[in-house]
Amino acid sequence: MTFQLRVLLVLAPILLPLRSSISQESAPTTTPLHRIVPQTPAELRELFRYTATRLPIVSAHRGGAGPGYPENCIATFEHTLAETFSMLEIDPRMTRDGHVVLHHDATLDRTTTGTGKLADKTLAELKQLRLKDSEGNVTDYQIPTLDEALRWAKGKTILVLDQKDVPLETRVGKISQHKAEAYAMMIVGSFKDVVACHRLNRDIMMEVMIPSHAKVQAFDALGVPWQNVIAFLGHVPPTDPSLYEAVHQKGASTMIGTSRNLDRVFHRRVRDAPDSLRRDYQMILGRGADVIETDLPREIGRLLYAPLSKSPLGHRLLRVE
Repeated sequence: MTFQLRVLLVLAPILLPLRSSISQESAPTTTPLHRIVPQTPAELRELFRYTATRLPIVSAHRGGAGPGYPENCIATFEHTLAETFSMLEIDPRMTRDGHVVLHHDATLDRTTTGTGKLADKTLAELKQLRLKDSEGNVTDYQIPTLDEALRWAKGKTILVLDQKDVPLETRVGKISQHKAEAYAMMIVGSFKDVVACHRLNRDIMMEVMIPSHAKVQAFDALGVPWQNVIAFLGHVPPTDPSLYEAVHQKGASTMIGTSRNLDRVFHRRVRDAPDSLRRDYQMILGRGADVIETDLPREIGRLLYAPLSKSPLGHRLLRVE
């Protein structure tokens, strides 16, 4: 069975009944989680090695915020995994006293009860604040540290660490300290940093922007194994299937983003034009995308994975428990 046909079979029955019910969702601690469970760096590389029968994977942008659930918050991570298999993209930042916490913006105003620059605050000061959800409502949740997130993630999912203001060496050091190479990756912004990261720890996988055939060739010249990367092809999904194929020929998976395009019209279109929306997501997968980074991991996860826990399409590194 071709991958495209398999995707059509997986997606066809899912989107029609799909509706926006995020405000009614909850994730009590007793809820089984949709776990992605590589135990070694080699198993993580295996998960993202391109094969003709690979499974599409969702990556939750900032963890998958929603009503009642803030960005970059461990309770939100649990809420996402209660509904779907998902990697979690997170945003490390440095405090004034040298700790690493999770927070997207350089300032505190939008997503916390605090004000001003995060980098001007100590960890103790930040822990006095409370996080706001996606609608700006104050919750009981605190800003987590990267250490807390790494301890939580083991045996549950894969964290994808963005850079923000945290030096590459610090992020590598945190992953190494926690022996988290099997379940934590890094977004690396330049080919120079790709080489530096691989030199510091050869077991760390990276998400690397490779948006053109020229960049595929340039990465090839670095000497860093393709098995150590997922190629991010762009926030606007490329329409040229040959770019996806060029990465696949190297044995690597591709990632695209829908947070700046399809996600923004999802709820309207799922109501008004569900067939059209389904075709657009199918088209992205059909071109060759393997990982979809999205602000709507639960909705897109249901679209991709709803039958998976009861289907032979399941992967040994994905389980519900």
